Amino acid sequence: MQSVKAKMMTYQTEVISTQPQVTVTSYAVSTGSSDWSSNLCDCCDDCGICICGTFIPCILGCKVAQDHGDSCCLPFLPGALIALRTSIRDKYQINGSICDDWLVMSCCPLCGLCQMAREQKMRG
Repeated sequence: MQSVKAKMMTYQTEVISTQPQVTVTSYAVSTGSSDWSSNLCDCCDDCGICICGTFIPCILGCKVAQDHGDSCCLPFLPGALIALRTSIRDKYQINGSICDDWLVMSCCPLCGLCQMAREQKMRG
C-alpha cells in the first residue's frame, strides 16, 4: 500500500504553473462598394460586346448568364435579366438598388446587357 502511495506522490510533484492561452484574431470587414466599371452607354468601349449585344442579344444574354453560373435559358424568362443584373451587382458589390436595375433593364435592356458583359469581362 505504501509503494502505491509513494508512486502517486511522485506524480503529484510536477505542478503545471501556466495554462494554455487563447489567441484571438480579429478581422476587419470592409464594405468595398464600388460603381460599375463602365457607364451604361459606353458600348463602344468593347466593340465585340457592342456588336453582339446589338445584333444577337440572345447569345450575349446566354453568355452573361453562363459566365455568372446560371442556365443559358435564363435570359428568356420574363424579368430574369433584372434578377441577373441584381445578382451581378451584389456579387461585385456595385452600388445601386433593385429599382435602378429594373429601370435600366426596362428602358434600355441592350445597353444594360452590354454593361453586365463588360463588367464580367473586366472583373474576370
